[in-house]
Amino acid sequence: MNEFESRLKQAATVLETLRGAIGTVVVGQRMVVDQVLWVLCAGGHVLLEGAPGLGKTLLVRTLSQCMDLRFSRIQFTPDLMPSDVVGTNVLIMDAAQRAAGSMFQVQKGPIFGQLVLADEINRATPKTQSALLEAMAESAVTIAGVRHALDEPFCVLATENPIEMEGTYPLPEAQLDRFLLKVIVPNPTEDELCEVLARTTGRAVSPPKRVVAETDVLVLRQLCRDIAVAEPVLRYAARLVAASDPESKEAPELVKRSLRFGAGVRGAQSLVLAAKSVALMEGRAQVSFADISLVAKPCLRHRLIRSFEGEADGVTTDRVIDTLLTQVPTRPVHVQAEQVGRPS
Repeated sequence: MNEFESRLKQAATVLETLRGAIGTVVVGQRMVVDQVLWVLCAGGHVLLEGAPGLGKTLLVRTLSQCMDLRFSRIQFTPDLMPSDVVGTNVLIMDAAQRAAGSMFQVQKGPIFGQLVLADEINRATPKTQSALLEAMAESAVTIAGVRHALDEPFCVLATENPIEMEGTYPLPEAQLDRFLLKVIVPNPTEDELCEVLARTTGRAVSPPKRVVAETDVLVLRQLCRDIAVAEPVLRYAARLVAASDPESKEAPELVKRSLRFGAGVRGAQSLVLAAKSVALMEGRAQVSFADISLVAKPCLRHRLIRSFEGEADGVTTDRVIDTLLTQVPTRPVHVQAEQVGRPS
């Protein structure tokens, strides 16, 4: 076993420990937890969508308790202003500071955390939602013309409720594209619900232990980038994204009928990065075709824009992705034909 493979096994052990620590508080939701960990390893941001009471905020808070990272929470409301998110310059009334020539001081907002919970992000106005764009894209914010870098690792975990539509502002496509994954939080099973009731109606559960340090997260992100991706796997990811374009000749009929726009370049990048995270969590040094298929829905569902006909027919983006996974071959058709015709 070489040094890189040894580091991969250590990383997989760290992630398994983190998953176990989260499980002491969060009941079930194994796939949701894994997808959040994919985002953490890939260095992206995640949008959690689910009905109230499914533990979205609890999951993010528990994750922060298990990691030695600064946690901050932004409760989005219609009257929230951009300065409430990023911060502002404050006039200093202290005489000593004014004598030193420093009359204004930067009052940093909650975006300066490392794990930032953007709770009910669709309740804020587009002006306030856009305050997150620079931070999510560049890990920096600008206050009064001065650029301030955010501490790494930096991750935004946003939540939204799909049930209540009144008084909400759906995220524009440009901002949705900033999220590496959109994770749908499912309802618990009967057994999971019974466990939730037992935990939440009894004595308070002690908080989980910190099991991951800041340096561990930085190492995980570096290792994730070092995971190898063979060219055929890269081309499969590219073909999936290309086939999601309704103008493409290779697009399935459902795509041409139901979509206005496909996933685009960021969709392909998210497929590869998330697939690398899957391989990292399993201690593998290479990405497989199955990894790309596994991450396709959370990576692409928020990047596919339905047409009027698709919305009228009730075609979901998840159904479109299922069609893509079924009809787009893992290898080009001409390559498969050559392999079939090759003598054994």
